[in-house]
Amino acid sequence: MNGYVISIDQSTQSTKAILFNEKGDIVRRVDKKHEQLINEKGYVSHDPIEIYHNTIEAVTELIRVTRVDKTLIRALGISNQRETTVMWDEKGKPYDDAVVWQCNRAKDIASRYGDYKEEIYNITGLPLSPYFPACKMRWLIENVCPNDKYYFGTIDTWLIYCLTNRQSFKTDASNASRTQLFDIHTGSWSQRLCDLFEISMDSLPEVCDSNACFGYTDFEGLFDAPIPIYGVLGDSHAALFGQGCHEKGQVKTTLGTGSSIMMNIGEEYKKSQNGLATSLAWRIDGKTEYVFEGNINYAGAVITWLINDLKMISSPGETSYCTEQANLVDETILVPAFSGLSAPYWNDDVRAMFYGMSRTTGRNEMVKAAVESIAYQITDILNGMASDSSLAIHQVKADGGPSKNTYLMQFLSDMARTTVSVSKQEELSAIGAAYLAGISVGLYNKEELFSSREYTDYNYQLPVSEWKQKMNRWYDAIRVLLKEC
Repeated sequence: MNGYVISIDQSTQSTKAILFNEKGDIVRRVDKKHEQLINEKGYVSHDPIEIYHNTIEAVTELIRVTRVDKTLIRALGISNQRETTVMWDEKGKPYDDAVVWQCNRAKDIASRYGDYKEEIYNITGLPLSPYFPACKMRWLIENVCPNDKYYFGTIDTWLIYCLTNRQSFKTDASNASRTQLFDIHTGSWSQRLCDLFEISMDSLPEVCDSNACFGYTDFEGLFDAPIPIYGVLGDSHAALFGQGCHEKGQVKTTLGTGSSIMMNIGEEYKKSQNGLATSLAWRIDGKTEYVFEGNINYAGAVITWLINDLKMISSPGETSYCTEQANLVDETILVPAFSGLSAPYWNDDVRAMFYGMSRTTGRNEMVKAAVESIAYQITDILNGMASDSSLAIHQVKADGGPSKNTYLMQFLSDMARTTVSVSKQEELSAIGAAYLAGISVGLYNKEELFSSREYTDYNYQLPVSEWKQKMNRWYDAIRVLLKEC
């Protein structure tokens, strides 16, 4: 069957429009970066109008450069940066810039609800944190909103609302499960939590299956006839789907600005005992599947910090040279808690530190420590998943920009004591949304899509004695950091 699918991957750094053919292969990609707005208080924001305009421009350019017959485009899928929160009025005008998932401005608000953290966790599967939209929404209400009429949404909802000319106010279950207002057991907004956070349930979007029809769009007149929006998933969930982790016990890590590590745990909810979140993987045709998830805030962002702030390197590729040249016996550890520690520690008060530096520690050793910090953080989460699920993790599927770093992938395999399989396909979040949309409209066959995936495997090689020594150094650094706060 002839046809195409467009996938919008709206990430922390940019908006991508990607065209997929009838075989599920990428035809062309167009990127539009948006500005990272960081003020003197460290608040991290994005302009939602800029993001929407970039979406229209990216799709317009995609159609122009591919010269595709628009009548053959069957559906639109959307994957999005999660937890980033937008607030707008009845006319669709944002009250302020979007509060980005990384932003810690709602820390004091989260502390108000400390007495309810166990109840919140039991309802939502999420540890109480300012990173989730509930606290961000409360902050916006108290600091921005001039009246009682407002609408809230994560980026998927905002784009759907704009793309459908304000006709559709919807979100999917995977994004809803990350708001800290969603009852993960009933699959609906929690009246109890809306009352607790004093957020009107009327201000929240309708929660739909991930493969529901979210409305129709002509991209502001670009298309003669509107196309349906069918596959909507948070970016990490989309990557899980795109990686083919459809069975219980399968694990993936998506490395971008931060990193999301997910384990599919099947159709039954389980509570983590190791500082992990329990979220929805997706809800497809009314069937819910759950995941254990751990998030780290600084993966690729650590490399960006080396480039932009420390000026130690000029590009991510330079990390390879530095790790090769670094002194092998140097024991420097970086704990990149620039805005606190997320899973599995959930401590917003700590700050980043280098630990164990010697007089001979230099540029190469510091860059090496920065790269290794990504693997240490992921390993912490994988260990928690193995304990919570009582399942051995024999393979971790990896994707995202930093997964191209061979030293990092080998070091992750060595620390996690498992095979790390890096997908040879890129754009896994976009793939997940596109494949779900294409399956939903009958363009793709699920079994055929996932039958021939290719990976580069990294198998652990480090002797047990060295592995234990390195992990102990990491835990020593974590203990020192937590003690200081």
